[in-house]
Amino acid sequence: MSTAPTTPLRLGYGTNGLTDLRLDDALGLLADLGYDGVGLTLDHMHLDPLAPDLAARTARVARRLGELGLGVAVETGGRYVLDPRRKHGPSLLDPDPDARAARTGLLLTAVRTAADLGAGAVHCFSGTTPPGTGPDTAWKRLEEALWPVIDAAAAAGVPLAVEPEPGHLLATLDDFHHLRTALGNPTPLGLTLDIGHCQCLEPASPADCVRAAGPWLRHVQIEDMRRGVHEHLPFGDGEIDFPPVLEALAATGYRGLTVVELPRHSHAGPEQAARSIDFLRTAAAKTAAARGQGGAGS
Repeated sequence: MSTAPTTPLRLGYGTNGLTDLRLDDALGLLADLGYDGVGLTLDHMHLDPLAPDLAARTARVARRLGELGLGVAVETGGRYVLDPRRKHGPSLLDPDPDARAARTGLLLTAVRTAADLGAGAVHCFSGTTPPGTGPDTAWKRLEEALWPVIDAAAAAGVPLAVEPEPGHLLATLDDFHHLRTALGNPTPLGLTLDIGHCQCLEPASPADCVRAAGPWLRHVQIEDMRRGVHEHLPFGDGEIDFPPVLEALAATGYRGLTVVELPRHSHAGPEQAARSIDFLRTAAAKTAAARGQGGAGS
């Protein structure tokens, strides 16, 4: 019996876990550690999407990425990038149309920046449902707010990857499919799958989630996590069995980055980046060895 073809994983690390480093230093660190790319969160401490001369600053980052041989995905989860008093505010679900437009505008900027960087995807999420807002209204707001971004992504040739986020309107894989179907399955719309979130709240195992999500995967985030607790943990501190997850990812043919997501560990960012790539390389080696043993008698 022959084994299924697999795609080598391309490992990245999120800059939201390196916020105590200058961006240039963070990129150099990741290249030195052997990462294939970076999940670049647009925020004030790195590539600020609201500061002047964004195009020129983006061009400099693109050159640096090229020099280091790093791929990139653009992430939009900066906590206070739009509102210094509201975490992730305003959202695509805000009752104020102008506030929703501000979030849509940030995503449009992210698409342009991603195109200029040669990024593989732009990540986004729905936001939490505001108090007093019914689900039908919330979904309608999300759909209307995303259409300009989807159109821009199509024009730029950059996939838009929506992330199911615990506690948000769009929290699960089923919610992603609800949105995708409601929008008529637009080609640019794909999925950001966070492996920890699968462990946190999906009924299926993380590996089974990967297999089910395969056709829509455009971006992947990875960290450890415990069932029912939305806390991003260093590898080994949670409950996830990673070799089956990496095997499932490789088997899908996914070619984007798999980005370590430890946004609350910036105080130890360089150490966590080194530990994370060592852990994932070891897990990938176990996966490869198991696959080889499985095919030895075929």
